[in-house]
Amino acid sequence: MKKTIIVMPVANEETTMGRILDEILGLPYDNLHIYPVIDSYSKDRTEEIIRDRERVSDRVKCIFHEKSTGVISCYLEGFKRALADGAERIIEMDGGGSHLPSEIPQFLEKLEEGYDCVWGSRFMDGGSMREQPLYRRILSQGGTFLSNAVLGTALKDMTSGFEGFQRGILEQLHLDSFLSTGHMYQTEMRYYCRNLRTVEVPIHYVGTASSLKGSSVTEAIKILFMLKKHEPEVCKWKR
Repeated sequence: MKKTIIVMPVANEETTMGRILDEILGLPYDNLHIYPVIDSYSKDRTEEIIRDRERVSDRVKCIFHEKSTGVISCYLEGFKRALADGAERIIEMDGGGSHLPSEIPQFLEKLEEGYDCVWGSRFMDGGSMREQPLYRRILSQGGTFLSNAVLGTALKDMTSGFEGFQRGILEQLHLDSFLSTGHMYQTEMRYYCRNLRTVEVPIHYVGTASSLKGSSVTEAIKILFMLKKHEPEVCKWKR
């Protein structure tokens, strides 16, 4: 398998961090690496747990993002570090237990088949979303419906953060030019990659205690209507 790096922003995940890392390390892939990206927002033992795993496994590398402006900046910093370290494929996933390590193999399989991007989907056949309040499900499904209508896309899930990329795709995106610094980032990425060879795979999303502010929804809708005009600032397709 080509070198694959999992980029995983984390903060205050001490109750799940060790288990998630061990489950990924237990998968039968010697060339699968984990880059947890952490910043000063994390106040518990999350970084200590990562550093402990880093000392015993050369497949774990703790990234402390000193100039972080939030979770999306941690994703993008992780992408840059993974590319710099020679990753041929990159998987993005949540480190708090919402995304299941047992579902990583299907992303690897589709990337091996030659797909440019692999999107995790909660709403296609075989996928699910549990332990989430009803309003979060409504927002996720409603956001997908609205995004598809406005952007002309046709995905089952436009807001999931479990996804995989070939190296060349991320190299052709100007990562610092993304508009979204919050929940809209996933939709923005899917829109820019809409004309590539992509595929959705079912995932089983497990909810967390995180909340969603009304201002975040308003900002997401605002950005949604800016993406078509902004696309040339981000995409550098040579394909």
